[in-house]
Amino acid sequence: MNLQILLIAILILIVIFLAIRLYYLKMNLSKMGFDYRSMYVKHGKNWENFAPFMKEFPGKKENFRFIGNPIDGIVFDEDEIKFVEIKTGKSNLNEKQKSIKSLVDNKKISFHELRF
Repeated sequence: MNLQILLIAILILIVIFLAIRLYYLKMNLSKMGFDYRSMYVKHGKNWENFAPFMKEFPGKKENFRFIGNPIDGIVFDEDEIKFVEIKTGKSNLNEKQKSIKSLVDNKKISFHELRF
């Protein structure tokens, strides 16, 4: 009888130990996921700084104006205005960026001059 109580107590302690271990593993996994996502955001931000100097850039780097949100920037070339969104890896346009792209594709663009 005492042996059974001892075994039950040991099993309870093992279960408690494993539950605590699982909790800390979940916490570490959550932190690692955050760090992983943060790394990709930082990676993308760094590419935003270098992209205008790459040969694939769609315009003159001197004519690029960084906006940041909802798109990265605009190139004001002599013959064309280009909206530029810089993506890295497997990232995709968000809904707002898709909406802007659709407006540009459908030529829903206008110019307004305000005077005060």
